[in-house]
Amino acid sequence: MENLFEKESVKRVIKILNEFDTNLKVEVLTSSARTANDAALSLNCEVGAIVKSLLLRTDNDFILCLVSGDKRCSLNKIKKIINIKDVSMADAEQVRSQTGFSIGGVSPVAHLKKIKILVDSSLSRFENVYAAAGHPHSIFKITYKQLVKLTNGKEEDIV
Repeated sequence: MENLFEKESVKRVIKILNEFDTNLKVEVLTSSARTANDAALSLNCEVGAIVKSLLLRTDNDFILCLVSGDKRCSLNKIKKIINIKDVSMADAEQVRSQTGFSIGGVSPVAHLKKIKILVDSSLSRFENVYAAAGHPHSIFKITYKQLVKLTNGKEEDIV
């Protein structure tokens, strides 16, 4: 398998994590973490501790929702929170152009463009959560409080 630490998308994540806290490390998994279930199996943790990074498209902008792996993102709740009627899932091309990551490897940090972030407050059930690190086979472990601080995300009930 290629060295994922050499991939530009993973390097961006490592740089941001190192600037925030040198104890945060990207791990490469031998199996895929493309879905929350895959990641939970690979890490031997609860599916809920996996952070799903979902990019949503609004009228003229994008918003990233960090959602617990065992929950479903509620577009209706998000519409109320951001007070916009038209909200939908971004397509693969939009995900890549906005974040610089492919679906399955979207990190909560190190995006190509500045994106507003909402953090699913149900993630706070877990002391540590696991998020993608720029590739479907790379993740990092972080506390919920650190995740909110690192992403400058707004904690909301979005599931």
